[in-house]
Amino acid sequence: MLQSPGIAIDDDGPVFAEPWEAKAFAMAVTCHERGLFDWPAWANALGATIQAEPDLPYYKQWLATLERLLADIGTIPEAERLDRVDAWDRAAKATPHGEPIVLGRDLEPHHHD
Repeated sequence: MLQSPGIAIDDDGPVFAEPWEAKAFAMAVTCHERGLFDWPAWANALGATIQAEPDLPYYKQWLATLERLLADIGTIPEAERLDRVDAWDRAAKATPHGEPIVLGRDLEPHHHD
């Protein structure tokens, strides 16, 4: 699993440039470990994302792949996924530079129905 292309590894394991990258990695591994998908399915889906969105940073490709896989297996309804993405984007824009992003730190909720 850790021999995936794009993952920098040192003697202690994977190396991440930002904390969110480690979280993206951990979420995908946890979903795999809980049986939501097998690793070959993950690798194929990630490969498709990389091919479709080659300019997207690597761990953003991980997040996009994870969102798609979870939506495809029905874990996350599409409207809920879009609401969460919008809420995160609004919270990020409302967060002063240098402070942690807090989901809910946004102006008004938007709904995709």
